[in-house]
Amino acid sequence: MNKIVKYVMIDILKSKVVLTYLLFLIIICFSIFNLDDNTTKGILSLLNIILFIVPLISLIYSTIYIFNSGEFIELLVAQPISRKKLITSIYAAVSLSLVTAFILGTGIPILIYSPDKTGFLFIITGALLTLIFTSLAFLGSVITRDKAKGIGMAIFIWLFFSILYDGILLLIMFQFNDYPIEKLLMVLSSFNPVDISRILILIHTDYSALMGYSGALFKEFLGSQKGSVVIFIILIAWVIIPAIAAIRKFIRKDF
Repeated sequence: MNKIVKYVMIDILKSKVVLTYLLFLIIICFSIFNLDDNTTKGILSLLNIILFIVPLISLIYSTIYIFNSGEFIELLVAQPISRKKLITSIYAAVSLSLVTAFILGTGIPILIYSPDKTGFLFIITGALLTLIFTSLAFLGSVITRDKAKGIGMAIFIWLFFSILYDGILLLIMFQFNDYPIEKLLMVLSSFNPVDISRILILIHTDYSALMGYSGALFKEFLGSQKGSVVIFIILIAWVIIPAIAAIRKFIRKDF
């Protein structure tokens, strides 16, 4: 297992895509923090960018890597290696590479400009988002054999969670605003890792008005600390469930 992880990580470093991603994050972070002396505003500006970039890069890169490594994976499947260990090793290598790039790319600027609870929470949340969308990418790549469909699925997942889901929630709020649907909206918000990641950061800042309706509900019903624990549990579940589903699908997959 360690040999597969090592080989995949070396292969990832050779492609230089992750290194470019790391450099991009560093440039973006330093640029934003240098625009304003208020580090909290810098975190919020960075948050809006990261919530779009991290899911997109994690989905697209992981999906493309799986399909480009198809022949290598089929070769290993033919060897006396457990399929569970094989897919787990590849997932570990890809997710570790992306998480490391994110932590270094955002962590260095944040430790310089905003070494506080909000800054560390931002780094942890971004790392969890990376793991979540890498898990979703692996699940989508295992389900379909066609590379174009896999990439299309990855783009749709990104559009759905980043843009469309909020529109659906707004439509529900507009249509049923005369009914007590607050708790329902809290549950529905939990099905979008991008939304609850934004809420997790914002409930620890002074800019509560930016949380939106669902964020205000989390803070009202759960409070800052209890709400944070609940959100962390939800995010971890978002990492584990798609990853387990991808592993089970891969074990049963007919090559």
